[in-house]
Amino acid sequence: MTDDNEEGVFSGWRDVPLSRRGIRDAKIVALRLRDKKFTLAFQSDQLRSSQTLKEVLKFHRHVKVITDNRIKERSYGNLQGKTHLEIVKKFGYKKYDVWHRSYDSKPPQGESFKDVDKRVSSFLKDLLEIMRDEKVSVVISAHNNSMRVFRKHFEKLSIDETCRIYNDYEQVYEYEVDV
Repeated sequence: MTDDNEEGVFSGWRDVPLSRRGIRDAKIVALRLRDKKFTLAFQSDQLRSSQTLKEVLKFHRHVKVITDNRIKERSYGNLQGKTHLEIVKKFGYKKYDVWHRSYDSKPPQGESFKDVDKRVSSFLKDLLEIMRDEKVSVVISAHNNSMRVFRKHFEKLSIDETCRIYNDYEQVYEYEVDV
């Protein structure tokens, strides 16, 4: 959770830090993962991802960390830094809903969720290969939209279901992978 999240601002690729609540949420996630075993960690190049992972790794000292930009948040382009309310007032609810939650539509100068799905799926393909070849368990500190792609894959969600799901900031999503 960031101040942007709390204030209804499109963060996207803006490099905003976790808020005090976000740090608290990261500590809760860290406690949920405290007794889990993993040897490899992935984060995006965004500050909020590395801050969250830093909390988790306080309980896991000897974990290799890899930064991969394919799991970064969705780019909201020209909407970044603007509030949801500003966008609704300027463009209306229909356009806001299309830009915010549809699969194929891109906000001006931004990414569609389809674009996010494509890049995160590329990461996921490589990740599964690493896990199978090296027999490692991993932890991933990702973002709301990139997490939707993970959940789509592992929970066998439709595109429509994926676009509507909400990821709780304190929640851990754990999946088994056949190796």
